[in-house]
Amino acid sequence: MEWTHLPGLAPYAETLAAMEDRVAAIAARTAPEAVWLLEHPPLYTAGTSARTEDLVAPDRFPVHVAGRGGQYTYHGPGQRVAYVMLDVGARGRDVRQFVCALENWVIDTLAEFGVRGERRTGRVGVWVTRPDKAPNIDGSVREDKIAAIGVKLRRWVSFHGISINVEPDLSHFDGIVPCGIREHGVTSLVDLGLPVTMADVDAALIATFPKHFP
Repeated sequence: MEWTHLPGLAPYAETLAAMEDRVAAIAARTAPEAVWLLEHPPLYTAGTSARTEDLVAPDRFPVHVAGRGGQYTYHGPGQRVAYVMLDVGARGRDVRQFVCALENWVIDTLAEFGVRGERRTGRVGVWVTRPDKAPNIDGSVREDKIAAIGVKLRRWVSFHGISINVEPDLSHFDGIVPCGIREHGVTSLVDLGLPVTMADVDAALIATFPKHFP
């Protein structure tokens, strides 16, 4: 298992091409499994289920077709992206369980900072309740998304992965309907009042990883 920090703001197209090359090498058994930790410049990505009407501001940032599952999402400075290249074929060939393991990895990472992340049926990703904010129109407690998950498999090797909002500009999410969900918001660790750094999140991701991907 190889961990790599990509410096600066990683250009999306070049990083995606490098990730696909690494996935091919893992599938060919010529390279070890890998996780890349990085940040991108501000951009939107469209997953395979993206709907045109969910791109609210198409000229705001570059838009990339990602090829991963899911809909539109935002990447940018202050958001930790982890591209996860693992041999799912050797781990049971259960895609649903693999996505669940990614969500649980994020949840355990957030727990390191006292944040209770939760899954929601029908909504991929990790959510936090916001009783500190005004309730929804129906009286239910407000929920905000703090982490997105989108993966693709090729020859049973995964790529793409997760993104956790550490301290991004949350207004940048206004240019899309994140993951096609209009009735909930977006938050970050710093927005929740936690002075967490990217290095703190990286340490938590690395520490909790073996529990979910032995």
